[in-house]
Amino acid sequence: MASGYILNRGVLTLGIHCQRVCRNVSLSQVREKKRWMKAYTYLMAKKLKLEGPPPPKPRSQKPHWDYHAEVQAFSSRLHENFSLELLKTAFINPCYLQAELRRRQGLGVDSEITALVLKDNIQLSERGVSFTKSFLSDWCRASFPILPRDGVESVVRHLASSAVVTDVARNIGIEDLTMSADCPVPDDVLHSTFMAVIGALTESSGAEKTGLFLRDFLGTQLIGKDLFDMWTVVDPMGLLVEELTKRNVPLPEPRLIRSAGASTVLPLYFVGLYSDKKLLAQGPGETLVAAEEEAARVALRILYGYAENHRPLDFSPLQQHQQPLIQSISGN
Repeated sequence: MASGYILNRGVLTLGIHCQRVCRNVSLSQVREKKRWMKAYTYLMAKKLKLEGPPPPKPRSQKPHWDYHAEVQAFSSRLHENFSLELLKTAFINPCYLQAELRRRQGLGVDSEITALVLKDNIQLSERGVSFTKSFLSDWCRASFPILPRDGVESVVRHLASSAVVTDVARNIGIEDLTMSADCPVPDDVLHSTFMAVIGALTESSGAEKTGLFLRDFLGTQLIGKDLFDMWTVVDPMGLLVEELTKRNVPLPEPRLIRSAGASTVLPLYFVGLYSDKKLLAQGPGETLVAAEEEAARVALRILYGYAENHRPLDFSPLQQHQQPLIQSISGN
């Protein structure tokens, strides 16, 4: 009798405990997800697939934007002393002024009463392009004194190209500050804006600071870049013969050093160029002609001081021997 009473009481206690545990589990949301979330996520994904992503908006049309503070922050971030008025002018493109005038005309606003008191960046951009090409040419001649004129022009053309300049401009935050009619900003507009910033820096801080700015942001783009990716040489062997003739060095003689898989679909040949019984360079190729041209390119890289193991470029602070270079550029 007593044992039955104890058993019934134990079962009752266990039942009450299980009921409390089940009640707690049913009321708490373990996964923390609402029931409507699945349907909502499905509808949003379907809408995105049908309509596509929303058009991009300029940073100036998003919340928490203070243009004057952003311009000041841009100058401080680069550790450059810009004139704020010139810097703001450098970001104003002619296409933005034309689009703003058309927008005001569409709204019926009187152009005489609410005239745009803004100046475009055409003059600053022209000055920036002129200074950039002049400085990069002199800097390349100083860094690679043996490189011929065609090679220097090709390197300068690469550094001042739209692809390199726009990549640098996006990485330093010029795109967000650029006033343009289109969003995202086209490459040509971004290129002209970067050159206008260079022109504003020239007028604000002088040629010395601007030269260091170009050296640090554009000159560094040569790191890891092959010479003949920037300079197209149709006949490398002919150029090598011409360079060796100028230096009164015997003409190069190509010799097959080694080969592998000559009877397969993927042959490999190594051709060495000898001059006065000394090995100048060697290069690989799938054919003897390709290997000879590659060996000639390797010899030209060594000859011009642009080999893979060449001395690193000097990006240290301005030294005394670099002062005449900056002064000559500013004088031009």
